[in-house]
Amino acid sequence: MILDLSTLYASTGTAKLADLPAYEARVKELVPPGADVTLTGPGPVWLYLRLAHVLHGRARKLIYESPVTGPVEIFNHDPH
Repeated sequence: MILDLSTLYASTGTAKLADLPAYEARVKELVPPGADVTLTGPGPVWLYLRLAHVLHGRARKLIYESPVTGPVEIFNHDPH
């Protein structure tokens, strides 16, 4: 699944550190256990890092993708 981080704070237009628990909870709702997840979209580095931590142990594979880097595998727990 593709998760555009900017959708987490679309109502305010800016990610706020004070809202981090709400972002984490929303990601846990959106991402089913064992999913392959691609994080993308505009967002602060601290949000990307924290959500990668939240998804570790929940997602099977995590990829970061930007127009500059293309896809970058963060972790892959696929046994095959």
